Amino acid sequence: MSEKLKAGIVGGTGMVGQRFVQLLEQHPWFEVSAIAASAGSAGKTYEEAVKGRWKMSGPIPESVKGIVVQDASKVEEVAGQADFIFCAVDMTKSEIQALEEAYAKTGTPVISNNSAHRWTPDVPMVIPEINPEHIEVIAAQRKRLGTKTGFIAVKPNCSIQSYVPALHALKSYNPTTIVASTYQAISGAGKNFADWPEMLDNVIPYIGGEEEKSEQEPLRIWGSIEDGRIVKASSPLITTQCIRVPVTDGHLATVFVSFDNKPSKEEILERWRQFQGRPQELGLPSAPKQFITYFEEDNRPQTKLDRDIEGGMGVSVGRLREDRLYDYKFVGLSHNTLRGAAGGAVLIAELLKAEGYIQAK
Repeated sequence: MSEKLKAGIVGGTGMVGQRFVQLLEQHPWFEVSAIAASAGSAGKTYEEAVKGRWKMSGPIPESVKGIVVQDASKVEEVAGQADFIFCAVDMTKSEIQALEEAYAKTGTPVISNNSAHRWTPDVPMVIPEINPEHIEVIAAQRKRLGTKTGFIAVKPNCSIQSYVPALHALKSYNPTTIVASTYQAISGAGKNFADWPEMLDNVIPYIGGEEEKSEQEPLRIWGSIEDGRIVKASSPLITTQCIRVPVTDGHLATVFVSFDNKPSKEEILERWRQFQGRPQELGLPSAPKQFITYFEEDNRPQTKLDRDIEGGMGVSVGRLREDRLYDYKFVGLSHNTLRGAAGGAVLIAELLKAEGYIQAK
């Protein structure tokens, strides 16, 4: 009998769900015990449900091919087969909120890849290296939901992972103004080039809702818990532009920043080299050993060359230099479907298990 925790994947047939399946294939702590999706996929084996639309580079793991996909709306049935679930569904915001709360009320922890609960005051939105203390708000959430063991935790938008970690390492210098432009891969829209031929040789200067998320979500990450609620930080001031570019995976950001207490370039580089968070302290399975990697070369980081650093869970930075309008400018890069999506959610689940929030039922 396996001692691994049983993980359900709700929304398991979509691109992010497929990535969860792939990441959990050899996970030392978790194993896939249930997969749920829309009613149209229910009753099929997983292999049948994703036939013709498997988007990962490797094959479907043998361990999940024969799992019968369940109807995600049958909450009690799915929850009864899992110690916790990952959720990555394509539904309206209100439908996702209701579905995730329904799962949590069964006593099942929910690690969400969706945006629906990112601003629910007692739901932690976590980058494990940056704000692991926010999981403490779960106690207030459980009280509200009327459950002793269930809860919802959510990962933030994939684009902010490319620049927020580098800025967080410099928080003691008090960044005041940030300008960031993100150049985002098509997998961020759940597509590849076969699905979206219009993106070949093309750039689209608009991604719906992305700029608001990129400007506001860092402030919630940097916020504090007050009376059982997460209150977002009031600064720094962040403005962004978010652009879709013709690459498969990897979100790249160009960043300008000013500080109250301007550090030297050497101080910044040392902070980036030395920065570690709770996942590194705990030695979590998915945690990158080197969270932030700085490239000295003028033409790095490059999306194709560097998105997979540390198994896609690290963040790359380069081209740090002083600026004439701001104090400094630099380039950041993260893998949007690993660090920014499924991989980041798996790391959150590892943190929650290590801190005692996820246990076998």
